[in-house]
Amino acid sequence: MTNQKTPQLFKAILPLLFFIALLIYGLFVHPVVFKAGMLPLEILILIALSFSCIFLMMNGYSWEYIQSHITSKVGESVPVLLILFCIGLLIGSWIVCGTIPMLIYYGIAAVDPDWIYIFSFMICIVFSLLTGTSWGSAGTIGIVMLGISEIYGANPAITVGAIVGGSFFGDKMSPLSDTTNIASLATGTDLMNHIKSMVYTTGPSAIIAAVMYILLSPAAFGSAQSESHNLEQVHLTLDGIDKLFNFNPVLLLPLLIVIWGSVKRKPVILTLLGSSWLAMLLAFIFQEFSFEEVFQSFNKGFSIDMGASKLEDSTVLEILNRGGLYNLIEGITITILIFAFIGSLKVMNAIDLVINTLMTRIKKPSSAISSALTTSLFTNLTTSNQYATSFIIGEAFKAKFDKLKIPRKVLSRSIEDAGTMMENLAPWTPSGVFMAATLGVSALEYAPYQFLSLINIVIAYFFAFTGIACFLDSKNTENEN
Repeated sequence: MTNQKTPQLFKAILPLLFFIALLIYGLFVHPVVFKAGMLPLEILILIALSFSCIFLMMNGYSWEYIQSHITSKVGESVPVLLILFCIGLLIGSWIVCGTIPMLIYYGIAAVDPDWIYIFSFMICIVFSLLTGTSWGSAGTIGIVMLGISEIYGANPAITVGAIVGGSFFGDKMSPLSDTTNIASLATGTDLMNHIKSMVYTTGPSAIIAAVMYILLSPAAFGSAQSESHNLEQVHLTLDGIDKLFNFNPVLLLPLLIVIWGSVKRKPVILTLLGSSWLAMLLAFIFQEFSFEEVFQSFNKGFSIDMGASKLEDSTVLEILNRGGLYNLIEGITITILIFAFIGSLKVMNAIDLVINTLMTRIKKPSSAISSALTTSLFTNLTTSNQYATSFIIGEAFKAKFDKLKIPRKVLSRSIEDAGTMMENLAPWTPSGVFMAATLGVSALEYAPYQFLSLINIVIAYFFAFTGIACFLDSKNTENEN
């Protein structure tokens, strides 16, 4: 380094502003104004990374110093990358062993297609509350609900919006969730007080979202999905699954392993791998696929071509062409690149400078709470790390909340309202990348139908400005514990 002075705010955030401009052009202006497709997100991030590095070197920072920050930040993404690999394995193994096909088969009979959106939302809520994980919920039971909806010809964007919303409800509200515990820990708030505080914003949001999914259902307008979909397609799908897979209640064991691991707070990666290896064993026992085909499902995903000879029309089961170690490779690439770009931002401490500048202007409770929401949203979208967001915002705002006599459970709630709940709507964050890669619908496509997060953030800001459910008149006793 030849320049070790604290940079000016504008200079520090210029690479970030350039990145935001690229996203606006590539993901919105180019497809809407010029009637062309969206530009590849990976290339946009790579351009922003290149600009940031060149800009830093022009301002006196050596490449070795910049590289050390990038390397350090990319190293933090390794747990995320391992989970992405494991989810791919899990999906492929659950399909080849028959777990997902069996759940789809019986789900078609159990789920009313006329109300597929509200079913997807509620089932994912229940599963995510039990497991405390949004990724695990979307990658397992979410895949099942998506498969059912595709068979019935439902709108995939609405279905995925419902799946993601339901999955993140539990990720926020379950005491088993890592983000819930981290937000509580980072702000010094009792876990149950934190969850009770979130009920005020997330509870009404879930109810309103559920009503909207009901209104979007075909039956709500008197045009039942069961009358409009191709019944022959459904019968061919059921017949194809029945011919290709052997069912047995034991095939539910991989699912139970995931639930057990979540409840017992076992390491996520080991739980997913354990479930996958068990599924491999069950595939050898119950299914008729060859040794090579089972391993192929782990490597590059299940392919319906493996059993095409048994089917009259193999295209009806293309919904099962998923999973494998390389299934989420696009998401893994984006994750590495975005963490590298964030590492370049750390060279000038751009995010810290923005937050410190904002803190000097906070004078009243409404400003403090709304600022906590805004900075949580900004930090999460620019760091792509909810853990980092929780500790950065928690540390920055705790003293200010105490000074203004605002209970810290409002701070912890705000971190999740604008962090955990909003991360999945951005296509470059790990959650947005994961959901798009796993469910096959981009974040920009399902975001307008992910009602839970959209409604939740509006309610959070409304409460911040009005003081509703901010407990400003209550004793701040939890801060003393």
